[in-house]
Amino acid sequence: MRSKALLYIVLLGVLYGSTLVVSRFSVNQFAPTTYIGLRLALASLGFAVVYGFHINDRRWPRSGDLWSRGFLMGVFGTAAPMVGIVSGLQYLSSGLTSILITVNPALTVLLAHVFLKDEPLTRRKGTGVLLALSGALLLVIRGETGLPNVSFSNPVGYLFVLGGMISGSLATVYARKYMQNDDPFDVTGIRMFVGAFAVLPLAFLVDGLDVSRVDRWGVLALIFAAIVGTFLGMLLSFYNIQRFGATAAVMTSYVIPVVAGLIGVIFLNEQFTWGMAAGVSLISIGVWLINSTSKPEPIGATAAG
Repeated sequence: MRSKALLYIVLLGVLYGSTLVVSRFSVNQFAPTTYIGLRLALASLGFAVVYGFHINDRRWPRSGDLWSRGFLMGVFGTAAPMVGIVSGLQYLSSGLTSILITVNPALTVLLAHVFLKDEPLTRRKGTGVLLALSGALLLVIRGETGLPNVSFSNPVGYLFVLGGMISGSLATVYARKYMQNDDPFDVTGIRMFVGAFAVLPLAFLVDGLDVSRVDRWGVLALIFAAIVGTFLGMLLSFYNIQRFGATAAVMTSYVIPVVAGLIGVIFLNEQFTWGMAAGVSLISIGVWLINSTSKPEPIGATAAG
């Protein structure tokens, strides 16, 4: 992994980690689909302003191929992962969820081995994958929640997060294989629009877009998540995939547990147990092994994200 990628990876981890804690707070006021639908809609407004006023000479993307690829990214790389992970936050703490998200590199490496010729699965990476998955399995077996006054987890929370991660990892590999030449801003904008149009109707069907429980703090949390974790975070995420490769891009998962864990303990009274420490240690060692032999993957003049 290139040393200059570190700044981008850490920054994305801070954006996503803080947003994860805000989302944990928000599920007490919003249904997950409503929360995600509104987040994506607000983020889409940012892109609409840029295109509408031709900021930096940006024009509305008209390529049919780009919209086709962006549609897949919007559904499987944006809507599904966000809904899955936020739904899991109803049952798990932001700190524990961030630890589970750290398994993303292992999932991505397995999928990259299948679909990307330049990211083969070596013996060292295979060992890392096994360790990372073992750490996640330890958390599941122990029934960790990270929540105060909850002694054993509801497995539904783990299933939601796992489903979201698998969808996101597939999208990461797809972007690395087919979207290296696409403009990251246009791709991210399309993802936001498609994600919003996919989730908002679902939210209406599931809970009628109910916002009756939302107070001013909930509104501020929604705005923060839309700007920081969705608009800026998704743009930076695609940049990392394009610039540094599928495996290096998910290295940001190292940072997310630190940020989410600390903020969650301080502001949401979340817990951090020895079982969570053991799980994150196994996962971190595994992810380190996965990425310790990774080589830089230049993508030439098209490197923009």
